[in-house]
Amino acid sequence: MDKKIYALGFFDGVHLGHQALLKECRRLAEQNGCAAAAVTFTTHPDGLVFGKAPALLNTTEDKARILSAFGMADVLALPFDETLMRTPWWEFLEALIALGGAGFVCGDDFRFGAKGEGTAEKLAAFCKERDLPCAIVPEQVLDGERISSSRIRACLEQGDLEQANRLLGHPMLLTGTVQTGKQLGRTLGFPTANLTFPEGLIVPRFGVYACGVSIDEKVHYAVANIGTRPTVDGEGVTIEVHLLDFDGDLYGKEVSVAFYKFLRPEKKFASLEELQREIQKNVLETRTLLEKTQ
Repeated sequence: MDKKIYALGFFDGVHLGHQALLKECRRLAEQNGCAAAAVTFTTHPDGLVFGKAPALLNTTEDKARILSAFGMADVLALPFDETLMRTPWWEFLEALIALGGAGFVCGDDFRFGAKGEGTAEKLAAFCKERDLPCAIVPEQVLDGERISSSRIRACLEQGDLEQANRLLGHPMLLTGTVQTGKQLGRTLGFPTANLTFPEGLIVPRFGVYACGVSIDEKVHYAVANIGTRPTVDGEGVTIEVHLLDFDGDLYGKEVSVAFYKFLRPEKKFASLEELQREIQKNVLETRTLLEKTQ
């Protein structure tokens, strides 16, 4: 069994604070001839502990993708259930050692184990006693304030995608399977990929965003609308992604949408022609913006 240095955390968003922890995990792994790996959970512990979980920044699958992109050779996503919630902190660590754990990294505010009795200090003492490498990473700050998933959620709800992405250290990401829509995008001259927000995921401010969409490992520029599509009497919250320079059938395909800029709030237009003119304007803005950043 490969020996691993495990980074411990929920890692919602895999933001700059988390990335400092992952960097330390990679350093310790290299120093000790181990693989760098992350331990996370498929559901937020608050859902079971307090009966209410925050809206998440990523699905478990997207979180694993981002963790892998930041050098984690393995991502262990555990279900946070009654059994895990009642497991004493030292038993949790022993179980990870049985899975190849040869050292640990966590943030200075990390709590784990039954009743949250496991702390960074207890983890450090546990590792010292067993002669295992361990690192405790202090909180990370941007603009004088702690970087946190809740701070990023607030930015997204306000439509401040630029600041959210600064705190994330990468574009907000959503991967999903394209659903059959009403084919309206084609009649307006823009093929559209329709996605739904997975349950429990944060819905950013309604409006139009400049995006990059990965399809079969190729990236296409796109304009995405998040909202209820008031001009065409839409129902429910959807994400409609208008792809630029793309011709093909997307139904049933998995696509990843990276959000780069909030362009405008959602609004109801007097006619489809007016909507079409506005989309064309948003397309031009998106091209200009993304061509500058490529």
